[in-house]
Amino acid sequence: MEDSYDIVVIGGGLAGAILAYALAAGHYRVALFEARPFGAADQPSYDDRSVALAFGSQRILDGLGLWSTIAPSATPIKIIHVSERGRFGATRLHHNEEGVDALGYVAPNREIGRAVYARLASQHNPEVIAPASLRDLTIGSSQVDLTVDTGADGISAQRKALWCRLLVAADGADSEVRWRSGVGVEVSNYAQTAIVANVTPSRHHDYTAFERFTDTGPIALLPMSEGRCSLVWTHTPEGAEAALRLGDAAFLDELQDRFGYRLGRFITVGARHAYPLSLSKAREVVAPRVALIGNAAHALHPVAGQGFNLALRDVAVLAELLCTGSCDDPGDRHLLTRYARLRAADLRRTMRFTDGLARLFSNPFRPLAYTRVVALLTLDLVAPLRHALARRAMGLSGCVPRLTSGLPLRELQ
Repeated sequence: MEDSYDIVVIGGGLAGAILAYALAAGHYRVALFEARPFGAADQPSYDDRSVALAFGSQRILDGLGLWSTIAPSATPIKIIHVSERGRFGATRLHHNEEGVDALGYVAPNREIGRAVYARLASQHNPEVIAPASLRDLTIGSSQVDLTVDTGADGISAQRKALWCRLLVAADGADSEVRWRSGVGVEVSNYAQTAIVANVTPSRHHDYTAFERFTDTGPIALLPMSEGRCSLVWTHTPEGAEAALRLGDAAFLDELQDRFGYRLGRFITVGARHAYPLSLSKAREVVAPRVALIGNAAHALHPVAGQGFNLALRDVAVLAELLCTGSCDDPGDRHLLTRYARLRAADLRRTMRFTDGLARLFSNPFRPLAYTRVVALLTLDLVAPLRHALARRAMGLSGCVPRLTSGLPLRELQ
């Protein structure tokens, strides 16, 4: 392994891996470092969760040439149904009103990870090193000096010194790169835990994604293959612990009571996993010669399924700036400042939107309950408002990057 790179990406989850692959369209020498072996069950690109891909995110993956590999395992979302338990009124977003085949898609993380890493394995740039752990970094005026341990365990690990001109933090909500770069983070604990599982209802989902708000937290059901649904069920931490202790039949009975019978009876449930929820936001998405993407820059409540889509837009903007600009130095201060400026409005709007939904629909204050009913009814009846909400859900509101417009980066080479 040579000791110098133009760009080093720390973190080989989906966002970091897709960015590293996208940067192959440029002229930089790139390395991707990931702490876990690729293909391991706990490696972030290979876990059992599924992700809701907005229409704009599908375009990004298509522009990068990845979608054709992912598409066979993806399920379209043609309708989004939003309701509140115990209240009158609902909002429905339809793909035909927006003139698209689907508002989005649901794809297993594992299949996205396989598609990306198959492409990475077939090319020499970027260089992929896993497992590898960051030990130290020093930011200078013209480069970042890194110390990295590579190898499967502490006995065989080899310590490497290397340097790059741009360091990308894609190492998650507890980002080591962010901390060592001196970037602060604001964290708000929701005091909620999401239970994630796959469930099978007796009635086919008809490619409908459900977002149902209850007095104990929102329930999201996303359409999957074979009539299954991906469940994200938000609880209090105590409620999540109790739900995880239930047998399958009792768990499905509790879900039935909270969700209702729009999908008939729930028949089976797969393995259940719990994830504590919090809102985190880096105070800056750049530092000298450092750029933050994905959960290193922002971690959202899963309501409305915006987290990974926001990360993909980070990737699309940063890749466009790096691959289509005229600057030879990828860590140039002006380039990083432009990245921060281009991402600011989207980050602000999306974080306010998801945080506002999570707090509005978890507030038991009675006047707010009536406000929510009126809001859902109004959205369902007023087409321009419904269209604006659909555009936001599809990742098409505001200024969109080139890839989100369906244009590949390589056309500008």
